[in-house]
Amino acid sequence: MPTGVAIRDVRGQLFDAAERVLLRDGPSALTSRAVTTEAGCAKGVLHRHFTDFDAFLADLVLDRVARVERQAAELRESAGTGTVVGNLGGALAEVFGSVAVAVVSLVTSRDEVRARLRQARPTGVPVLAEATAMVASYLTAERDRGRIAADADIDALAPTLIGAGHLLFADRKGVPPEAAAVEKVVRTVVAGVVRGPRA
Repeated sequence: MPTGVAIRDVRGQLFDAAERVLLRDGPSALTSRAVTTEAGCAKGVLHRHFTDFDAFLADLVLDRVARVERQAAELRESAGTGTVVGNLGGALAEVFGSVAVAVVSLVTSRDEVRARLRQARPTGVPVLAEATAMVASYLTAERDRGRIAADADIDALAPTLIGAGHLLFADRKGVPPEAAAVEKVVRTVVAGVVRGPRA
């Protein structure tokens, strides 16, 4: 990119570039040079906006956490529409089909990033914790509408669904599972608590 040309939404462009590198090449390939090369800008651009590369990576994770939180609101609003299995299957595919699996490997592979994230979010694995809360919130909304049994153990169902979803999508280089495979897992997990013909 020529010197002196303004970049709009620098943070967003750098985060998107980092996500592409992370998804394509994994956390070990994620360097400031790889990110700025992918973004098509000078290396100094990243360092003008972040104190160091670990601060950039922590902010990247927090940005992706915010995406899951936005998705949670949309999923909760879908309660009572479609089917429980279809809604949950779509939500898992959206979370794990994007960057969630790669973010987990990034967080576990970089001690300094993990330490910084603990300051901002002291509990749970970033993205997975928010995804679990998203599923729990949705299941609660469906329980309130009678599509999930009143005695359903949501505190057990939500992490079970996230764990199963994570395992389905864990092979970053492989072919993502088909929607039918995701829905089969969801159906198995919630089989005992789903109520009604359209649930």
